[in-house]
Amino acid sequence: MSAPHLDLHADPIELTAALVDIPSVSRDEAAIAESVEQALRTQTTGFEIVRSGNAVLARTRLGRPSRVLLAGHLDTVPIADNVPSRREGELLYGCGTADMKSGDAVFLHLAATIAEPAHDLTLVFYDCEEIAAVHNGLGRIERDLRDWLDADVAILGEPTAGQIEAGCQGTLRVQITASGTRAHSARSWLGDNAIHRLAPVLDRLAAYEPRSVDIDGCVYREGLSAVRISGGVAGNVVPDAADLDVNFRFAPDRTVEQALAHVREVFDGLDVTLELTDSSPGALPGLAHPTAADLVAAAGGRFRAKYGWTDVARFAALGIPAVNYGPGDPNLAHTRDEHVPVGQITEVADTLRRYLAG
Repeated sequence: MSAPHLDLHADPIELTAALVDIPSVSRDEAAIAESVEQALRTQTTGFEIVRSGNAVLARTRLGRPSRVLLAGHLDTVPIADNVPSRREGELLYGCGTADMKSGDAVFLHLAATIAEPAHDLTLVFYDCEEIAAVHNGLGRIERDLRDWLDADVAILGEPTAGQIEAGCQGTLRVQITASGTRAHSARSWLGDNAIHRLAPVLDRLAAYEPRSVDIDGCVYREGLSAVRISGGVAGNVVPDAADLDVNFRFAPDRTVEQALAHVREVFDGLDVTLELTDSSPGALPGLAHPTAADLVAAAGGRFRAKYGWTDVARFAALGIPAVNYGPGDPNLAHTRDEHVPVGQITEVADTLRRYLAG
């Protein structure tokens, strides 16, 4: 079966709908990758194009003084009876409309319609972003095609409601374990309740005052939260073990090591063990870089800190300033009612056209 046709010269609103109508749940992006590759090969000029698994990459070599990388993932979370897309007034509904087929549509449209870009361009449309990080297509591209990620600034088309969100928070999770002595609950004084031993941990979490940090005019607010608790053996047994998972969202001025040291300090002195189970570094906003500053200017000077973790951190780890910028409300991502205001698609496309065309 031939891949669905995409018209890159169509209005990016229509192109968004066409992308949404190609089901592309994580690990099943072959059809959309084929469509994107065919469209780039037949409807753009001046681009070198390669395929990496279910990722499609394209770049110009025009000798411009700077290079801008536009990155977007092609996959979505599982469909919830919300494909194909549908238009209701000024809203376009469908799985991936916000996260992030509308951002992909803008990038594809601009690649086909900007004849003389002021910057050399790299486009990276990748797979498996919505599942475990080990499967993320950007990681494979970094390993196999590292030079394709070189740029002066990277723009990730994640939904930001049309406002630049710079950098991102880092995140780590720790498991805190309390030990006790098992006993019959009718003779509880013979035991040592491990769940009770977690009470001082919860007290410190309740009293914790998160830090707010201003970096390049972006205010990042940290958060330390209990996210899961487990323990207990039976309804008549005093438990001898209990676990608490704690998530720390930290400002990007901390490294993972510094963030972990801070978490250990918070719980210092308590009779528990603490184990790091997951971590990802944050990304500094990097708005002082001239190429990034030009983007902020093109967007009318509007920007804010990114709350949450996104793939901009992968670019920051490579020393590339990166921002999130795309249509759609991130709070609607992954919902059954996911939609995007079509005016935001037009606004983001117009802003990036001004920026990329100089």
